[in-house]
Amino acid sequence: MTTRRSFLRTAALSTAAAPFMPSFYTTSTAGNLRAPLNKVRLGFIGVGLRGRSHVQQALYRPDVDITAICDISADSIAKTNAMIEKAGRKAPVAYSKGDEAFKDMLKRDDIDGVVIATPWEWHVPMAVATMKAGKYAGVEVSATVTLKESWDLVDTFEKTGSHCMILENVCYRRDVMAILNMVRQGMFGEMTYAHCGYEHDLRNIKFNDGKGHGVGAEFGKGAYSEASWRTQHSVDRNGDLYPTHGLGPVAHWLNINRGNQFVRLTSMATKSRGLHKYVVDKGGANHPNAKVNFKLGDVVTTMVECANGENIMIIHDTNSPRPYSLGFRAQGTQGIWMDDNDMIYLEDANGKPLSPKPHTWEPFAPYQEKYDHPLWKQHSQTAQNAGHGGIDFFVLRGFIESIKNQVAPPMDVYDAAAWSAISPLSEESIAKGSKPIDIPDFTRGKWKTNKPIFGLNDIY
Repeated sequence: MTTRRSFLRTAALSTAAAPFMPSFYTTSTAGNLRAPLNKVRLGFIGVGLRGRSHVQQALYRPDVDITAICDISADSIAKTNAMIEKAGRKAPVAYSKGDEAFKDMLKRDDIDGVVIATPWEWHVPMAVATMKAGKYAGVEVSATVTLKESWDLVDTFEKTGSHCMILENVCYRRDVMAILNMVRQGMFGEMTYAHCGYEHDLRNIKFNDGKGHGVGAEFGKGAYSEASWRTQHSVDRNGDLYPTHGLGPVAHWLNINRGNQFVRLTSMATKSRGLHKYVVDKGGANHPNAKVNFKLGDVVTTMVECANGENIMIIHDTNSPRPYSLGFRAQGTQGIWMDDNDMIYLEDANGKPLSPKPHTWEPFAPYQEKYDHPLWKQHSQTAQNAGHGGIDFFVLRGFIESIKNQVAPPMDVYDAAAWSAISPLSEESIAKGSKPIDIPDFTRGKWKTNKPIFGLNDIY
């Protein structure tokens, strides 16, 4: 039986012979061609729970060296070093002296790319510093918090030529990639509408007493993991705080930044009740956090208009008791697919049903098998033990292969800027009574001529 490690070793060798050689070369800021790398040297800023999952994926690859890690937590550094030692790899140099320690790490000349998995407010400062240091930046989601930060990413890339990839793993989910395949083959006709979101009960993530998820009603300094920083955003902000898990795949379906673009949005939010109730349920009515005014509405709804006439609905719901869903829907002139029911209905170009019965859903499973994306067909065995159903393998692979082949990443700085900007723009719309807000063109017109690249070759 092929092991994960031997499979990756074979895949690493075969990639060099893939039939995409002309795209393997790119121009540096100095105008010189950069040849592909035999080995990719990675640094990691932030090696908490999420960062270590990326480290684990990197350790499976014989063509990757981890040369440096950075985190202010001694415990996170120790756990990461233990992982690396267990894999039989050389211990990386660790940087942990204060919030700015990453700047010292970026001075190293033995790092080709940096994976950034830190609290949201640090994403852009760290990504900008990484690009200015001449290294590829891979930044976790959401990439930016403010509109200015989206422009900072774009402006830094255009000044330095150093690439930035948003590490949006859901873009590689097996079903949404099959849908992408079907969209590109015209199975849905002309796309008209998409639905997506982030509907995930995070109440047990936003509160704890420092011992683990779902324990107590504490947040902020001293709390466990994301509760130490993420919950504060629910106190301070009212908008779609986490748009990219749903929006990233939809953006690929609709060729956003590559023949299409977001034009404007309008957002509204319900009243805020869920987090207060959770605090009272867990800690009692006299708990200090029962007096906190949580600004984030329980359900935030955003409508986005696209240049080519499509509409996108995005739902953000992290404070309500509910099963997990990203609420995907792909709809066109010839049919519809819905994620929650995993059902599909299709007609042909002449309006005759392709599905067995008119106006009746059918299971999506046979279509998943028939239109399974080539990347999944090639790498499913390797990805099967990776996090989040295998998609963590693909997103880090996309980053590594971009560095290795010295090309633009499959989800570039313009994607990072546009997808993430939905968050502050939704806040602005809500604050102004659901007023329509224009969405900037971060490509500065290049969307009109840019061609789709995601999922179109073995690198991406």
